[in-house]
Amino acid sequence: MRFAVCVFPGSNCDYDTYYVIRDVLGKDVSFVDYTVGKLHGYDCVVVPGGFSFGDYLRAGVIASKTPLGNAIAEFAHRGGLVLGICNGFQILTELHLLPGALLKNKNRRFLCKDVYLRVENNSLLFTRKFERGDVIKLPIAHGEGRYYVPEEELRLMEERGQVVLRYCDEDGQTTEESNPNGSVSNIAGVCNRGGNVFGLMPHPERASEDLLGYHHGIIFWHSLIS
Repeated sequence: MRFAVCVFPGSNCDYDTYYVIRDVLGKDVSFVDYTVGKLHGYDCVVVPGGFSFGDYLRAGVIASKTPLGNAIAEFAHRGGLVLGICNGFQILTELHLLPGALLKNKNRRFLCKDVYLRVENNSLLFTRKFERGDVIKLPIAHGEGRYYVPEEELRLMEERGQVVLRYCDEDGQTTEESNPNGSVSNIAGVCNRGGNVFGLMPHPERASEDLLGYHHGIIFWHSLIS
């Protein structure tokens, strides 16, 4: 399986992602610069976290207007697997590859902490090594992570299984206290209708080695390559 890791000015999780794919998983991976207009020969494109173009105007919006942004959209429309992490999630919503938008956190502060998540959909290629209802722990680090989608669209997403991850407490309960940023319905990750595009605010690439005190992040990667 061959991966592409997208690089925009301001990306800062690109090397973390590259390291996990190359050194932990032992898979073929290449960096792809934001000036590249075509994506061919890859099985999965990863849009990593960071602050693309300094998050000016709105997080992810400038990156979505680059040649690579257009190439990601074309790749996804051809059925290619696309994973967006944190700022990558924001970029995928700006490209309209995922529904909804990521707004400023409810408390207007940057959040960097561990959170618990409940797996709502384990039928995706990204999540198939989990069981539905699994409670996992991953780190977050974002200032604009409050997921929003209109109520009617949310209802349709629920029916289609597009809600993939929810913030919860250690027991799997989705409470207001366990929702770090005020996301609607405690949503932390969603997919498109085709299931080939997945975006999440937490960072699995930062939680992929036992040395770091985590083991849930690597399961996303093993789901993809299994």
